Amino acid sequence: MQTNVHEIADGVYRLSTCIPEAAPGGFTFNQYLIDAEEPLLFHTGPRQMFDLVAPAAAGVLDLERLRWISFGHVESDECGAMNRWLQAAPAAAVTFNGLGCDVSLNDLADRPPVVADDATPLDIGGHRIRTIATPHVPHGWEAQVIFDEPTRTLFCGDLFGQTGDGPAIVHDADLVGAALAAEDLFGATCLTAATAPTIRQLADLEPRTLALMHGPAFAGDCVTALHDLADAYETRFRSTCEQGAAA
Repeated sequence: MQTNVHEIADGVYRLSTCIPEAAPGGFTFNQYLIDAEEPLLFHTGPRQMFDLVAPAAAGVLDLERLRWISFGHVESDECGAMNRWLQAAPAAAVTFNGLGCDVSLNDLADRPPVVADDATPLDIGGHRIRTIATPHVPHGWEAQVIFDEPTRTLFCGDLFGQTGDGPAIVHDADLVGAALAAEDLFGATCLTAATAPTIRQLADLEPRTLALMHGPAFAGDCVTALHDLADAYETRFRSTCEQGAAA
């Protein structure tokens, strides 16, 4: 295994490691490193993957420069290596929404996390990062995404997650079909009345690039892809409700 590095937007680097046995055709675990005056890492990877990912990140910037660490929700592949990154980067701090800090990170992080202000973007010097809470979307009550305003990159975590090991970035691909196939395999998404509306609110950001955690980055019609994913989950939610009512 090796971690591959590609710049998918201006100053935004995808660090990708494919685990062949994790799913049919393999399964990619992606971290994203934003090279700024105060660099930010989104997703830490599992603790046991740190020794693969950290040297790849060090090829982009000196790890001691890392200032911010964030992720989509509290789960091993999202934040398992959090404390190893904090050890490698003495000036770094975790930034996360208040709920996640209260229920998990105040206890789990070796240094106190910084609560993200959902009303004010975090200016990291050349990039401005908005933290957007997305409870239970796709799963986890503390779930969130981040959005880099200058590059209009939406770091969407497990949304659109798919199996396989493809290119670093695609422009014309069926994200929704691949995501639904993975959903049929894993059953990881919370289907609630809020799922589709939450995803549609992300479409309102008009992102230019979708930074997937499991799969290629996408630089096609991101707004349509988000609406199509919302429609697909809404259809599945309604079908589940109808089946329950008929039982």
